[in-house]
Amino acid sequence: MAKATARTNEKVGDTEKITINLGYVDLGRIDLLVSEGFFSNRSDFIRTAIRNQLANHSGAVEQSVIRRTLEMGLRRYSRRDLEAVKAAGERLRIRVLGLATIDDDVPPDLALATIESITVLGALQASSAVKTALADRFA
Repeated sequence: MAKATARTNEKVGDTEKITINLGYVDLGRIDLLVSEGFFSNRSDFIRTAIRNQLANHSGAVEQSVIRRTLEMGLRRYSRRDLEAVKAAGERLRIRVLGLATIDDDVPPDLALATIESITVLGALQASSAVKTALADRFA
């Protein structure tokens, strides 16, 4: 089977934006820490808090990754990779914790022919046509 290109050490410039609601007192506490120089801004505080929680629960995350057989990091699927999978008569079960990317030149019919199921905890980057074609294969 052709193996998709893994890029686990590559720094990705794009990030996913999330929105959170905070109470005014918590927000004020964050602003106080920022004004006292502990953090450069609110986002810096929130990213640090999230990283600390992830570090506190790293054992549970690692066990879940193993139990769910997830690939952790960045995973790219090129047209060439998927054509090789198709030529071998195989199908992929994509299971990624992080970022999964299906190249923009992958046509929907090739994705349908080669991807049996897809589970992404994090983000999936693919053309809207490919995402639409695979809609019933997301777990």
